[in-house]
Amino acid sequence: MNRVGRPRASSRDTLAEAACELFLEQGYEATSVADITTRAGVSRSSFFNYFSSKADVLWWGLDERLDAATTALRSGLPVRDALAAIGEDFAPDHLALAITHEAAMGLAGELDRERAARQLRLGRAVAERLDRDGSGGLVGEVTGSAYAGAVFAAVWAWAQGGPGGAALVPLLHTALSAVPAPGPVRQLRLVVRADRFDEALEFYRDVLGMPQAEAYEAEGGARVAILDAGRATLELANSAQVDYIDAVETDGDAPSDPLRVAFEVADADAAASMLAAAGAELLASARITPWRSVNARLRAPAGLQVTLFQEPTG
Repeated sequence: MNRVGRPRASSRDTLAEAACELFLEQGYEATSVADITTRAGVSRSSFFNYFSSKADVLWWGLDERLDAATTALRSGLPVRDALAAIGEDFAPDHLALAITHEAAMGLAGELDRERAARQLRLGRAVAERLDRDGSGGLVGEVTGSAYAGAVFAAVWAWAQGGPGGAALVPLLHTALSAVPAPGPVRQLRLVVRADRFDEALEFYRDVLGMPQAEAYEAEGGARVAILDAGRATLELANSAQVDYIDAVETDGDAPSDPLRVAFEVADADAAASMLAAAGAELLASARITPWRSVNARLRAPAGLQVTLFQEPTG
């Protein structure tokens, strides 16, 4: 199919548009570079001024951002900031079209191969940066791979959401936050005295759903269970902030303890109801905060004051 009036001047967008049309019409494997240049109305040499292969036609928009992220990592920008910037003002492009029409274009294997190669390069760039920061070796390699995987998982989720769906930056922040940040402190562990041990274990492990990572017994009936809470952070707040949170999260009748434990959950309202049914005291029902999270507060076994929070999704 020839396009009357197609601009003669070569451009990446013109070539990418022509390529996507052909991939949809006759499939990726059956489309040659010559087919793309003919449809675009440019020479073969013009094609290779922009791309090294027909696969690159789909990836150039993201590739530019991956290159920028690698440069930012080498310049010293914090890892999560450098990776989150990949999504800034990123509009649906030819890669997003290919992801959503993967089967129609015959791209399943090709997208997997190209994604794996780029994910590996990004993971190595992050690992190199972590090595310079003193968090190299095995931990750096694993963390770099995890960060790269998070970036590409977010890109795929964004593309599959279609035009008008969630923006890429919030998805990147959510994905990146799932990767523990390396540093001199490897884990935050809250140690709680639970005199009614079995009751507390059943509540936190079986009702709240925190997987048991380790458990030990010693002489004299000593018992301990270590439960996995996912990502751990330490939130430091001054008195004014605590008062503000109490006003937002409660009706003023359940002030914060000096130590309050917060758990991120998928549905704060449902989780609060479930925990209350299992014996926790509901101090403040789930409510939307000014920053659009949904928070609830309870008094749980072992005397812990607990906040359940559900982060905004978009």
